Amino acid sequence: MNTIFLKLGGSLITDKTAIESVREDVLVRVAAEIGQARAANPDLRLVLGHGSGSFGHVAGAKFGTRQGVATQTQWRGFAEVSAAASRLNAIVVNALLAAGVPALRLQPSASAICFDGQIQTLAVQPVQMALAAGLVPVVFGDVAFDTFRGGTIISTEEVMMALADVIRPSWLLLAGETAGVLDLQGNVVPLITEASLPTIAPALSGSRGTDVTGGMASKVRSMLDLTAQQTELSIRIFSGLPAGEMKQTLLEPATASGTVLRKWVAAAN
Repeated sequence: MNTIFLKLGGSLITDKTAIESVREDVLVRVAAEIGQARAANPDLRLVLGHGSGSFGHVAGAKFGTRQGVATQTQWRGFAEVSAAASRLNAIVVNALLAAGVPALRLQPSASAICFDGQIQTLAVQPVQMALAAGLVPVVFGDVAFDTFRGGTIISTEEVMMALADVIRPSWLLLAGETAGVLDLQGNVVPLITEASLPTIAPALSGSRGTDVTGGMASKVRSMLDLTAQQTELSIRIFSGLPAGEMKQTLLEPATASGTVLRKWVAAAN
């Protein structure tokens, strides 16, 4: 059975220019559309992740957690980053539950171990069991213990990439506040492959607000690396702001709006 991974970007569900500010109207609508998509397609298996936005990124930048943790002050920061990310996660999970989505929080820091910023181990079985039970497992960008740096921060995409190694989703959907990857003229680029990336690269810039895990450029690069490892995987970057867009993209990911990233050039079936 096909599984879809969906990431709600921090820029979509929070105001990244303020501290711990949730875009409640957007979150409530998006949660409702996820519920509507599941109702329309009861066979939809969904793993959901969300960014930390104005929660974890602000604390992470303050303490430099991504680069490493050694001093007592940095370890205090490590705990504060985790708490901030968890606060947003609780808000997201509660919004999903209110919309009738059986969301289950699975905290990455409880099982992830990294080496020099790269995830080495992550518990996948709880996610698999949640899917088998008809639940929607929810992961998020979080802190992680690191055998080289002491501690670090792992992004939602990195968590989902680690899960994808085992679960093998057919689609990874990245919902943000922009309509897709934009070229220098501000137009949506419909398709990006490894071959076309050099022509798009000049248009990729950092994200608005504080983001300790990199902006669009690093996301596109890491997503193309993932499609090289999993050649049947397609990735779509789209906007979750227009009403109905989230539901439509979940139900028809191949024909939805936005930018597709894949290893192969042919159009989706």
